[in-house]
Amino acid sequence: MYPSLILASGSPRRRELLTMAGIPFEVVLPADHAETDPVAGEPPRATVLRLAREKAADVAKRTAEGIVLAADTLAECDGLPLGKPRDRDHAREILQTLRGRDHTVLSAICLWRRPEDFIAQDVAESHLRMRMLSDEEIESYLDTGLWEGKAGAFGLQDRIDWIEVVSGSQSNVVGLPLELLAILLMNFHE
Repeated sequence: MYPSLILASGSPRRRELLTMAGIPFEVVLPADHAETDPVAGEPPRATVLRLAREKAADVAKRTAEGIVLAADTLAECDGLPLGKPRDRDHAREILQTLRGRDHTVLSAICLWRRPEDFIAQDVAESHLRMRMLSDEEIESYLDTGLWEGKAGAFGLQDRIDWIEVVSGSQSNVVGLPLELLAILLMNFHE
C-alpha cells in the first residue's frame, strides 16, 4: 500500500498506533541530539514542526529509500509550551497548571521521502479539558510513574478519567494523529 515507512521514534505509543492502523513500518531511531529543546519565544506550533523536521532529517540522511515518519508532541496552556516533565516535581507543576483548565495538545508530523527528498509536514491540534484535581489525585498519579516521557505530564492512554477531549483527534493526544498521517500519506501518492 505505502512505500517502506520508517518511524523515526522510540515511542511505544507511536508504534502501537501504527500497528493498530495496520500500517507496516520499521523503526530507525534519530540520534539523541536530533531533538533539541524549545527555543525561547518560539510558538508551540513552530516548535513541534521544527522538532519533527529535525528528527526526520536525521534519519533521512541515513536512509537510502522509503518514507521517514517523524513526529513531535507538545502540550500548551495559554500559549506556553509545557513539554515533557524533567522529573516528578516538574510533572507536579505541569499538572497543577493544567488542573481545572482547558489546554491544547499539538503534534507535528514530518514525512520525508527518500531518495527524492520530498517533504510534507503539518500539525494537528486537540483541545482538552482537565477537571479540577486535588493535590492527592495528582500525587497518586505521580506515584504510578505513568507521567514520565509524556507531553503535559499525562497520557490519555493511561485511562485516566480526568481528561476530556473537547475537539480534535484522540490519537493526536497519544502522540501520532492518524487522521493527519493518512492525509499526508495520500498526498505522497498523487
